[in-house]
Amino acid sequence: MPKQNRRIRIKWHIIVFLAPAVLVYTAVMVYPLFNTMRLSLFTETDQQRVFVGLQNFRTLFGDDVWSDQFWNALGNNLQFFLIHMLVQNPIGIALAAILSHPKLRFASFYRSAIFIPTILSFVIVGFAWKLILSPIWGIAPGMLDAVGLKSLYAPWLGKEAYALTTLSLVSVWQFVGIPMMLIYAALLSIPDEILEAAEVEGITGQSAFWKIKLPLILPSIGIISILTFVANFNAFDLIYAAQGALAGPDFSTDILGTFMYRSFFGFQLQLGDPHMGSAIASAMFAIILVGVSIYLFGIQSRMRRYQF
Repeated sequence: MPKQNRRIRIKWHIIVFLAPAVLVYTAVMVYPLFNTMRLSLFTETDQQRVFVGLQNFRTLFGDDVWSDQFWNALGNNLQFFLIHMLVQNPIGIALAAILSHPKLRFASFYRSAIFIPTILSFVIVGFAWKLILSPIWGIAPGMLDAVGLKSLYAPWLGKEAYALTTLSLVSVWQFVGIPMMLIYAALLSIPDEILEAAEVEGITGQSAFWKIKLPLILPSIGIISILTFVANFNAFDLIYAAQGALAGPDFSTDILGTFMYRSFFGFQLQLGDPHMGSAIASAMFAIILVGVSIYLFGIQSRMRRYQF
């Protein structure tokens, strides 16, 4: 029998429906990313754009002025991320476990109350907490005085040792609702048959959470961890709203986002340099890419291997 020619059917309807989304994503994400990386390879000389290769990166990592600012911002960014990982996510998991209890009354009200801060503007949150913690007109000193703890009060946003930790905890307060809701949904997706079988074996209460529920929601915890990593290393708004582009006091709250903003656009006496700013943005992208790759190819692949 002669071989029949097999025609490859092109599913045009898929292309038609995907094309608008792909075009929009390319215009607002892909093109700016590659253009930023392209800008990092140039510099301005006599109002002329000159290709310098990796010279901007050598300046960023080798020049004393630039490297000191970069490593300070990176260290602060790492601290900002670790506080979220060690405070926000465990609290979110604990809240989800409590709110998923079937006998808890007003659970929906509590979920809404905890989640509402996540929809607030960074500017509103930054200025509101700056007013709350102000030693002059803030309500924090009075509230601590009312419970006999006024001696513990300090101008936290004005001290180098406490400013970054304070803003990190403010960010935790604002976004703890996100891990809570994701873990809450993961807990509700656990089949009742598994929990009933655990009850037959005498595993109930906290033991059921640690031995049954927690292992089953580990993939969700992994997703939350990588989302936290990406969000924190892209952070900018809260620091800028509360402490300004100089990220005071004395750059103690400076993170990669504020450092990149000052370098790219300039601020006060610092002139903007789009090419050095692009180099910093490219370094931020590389850091995030490495972190995401470690999770995807190192942690998630092992979790899938154990699951199947």
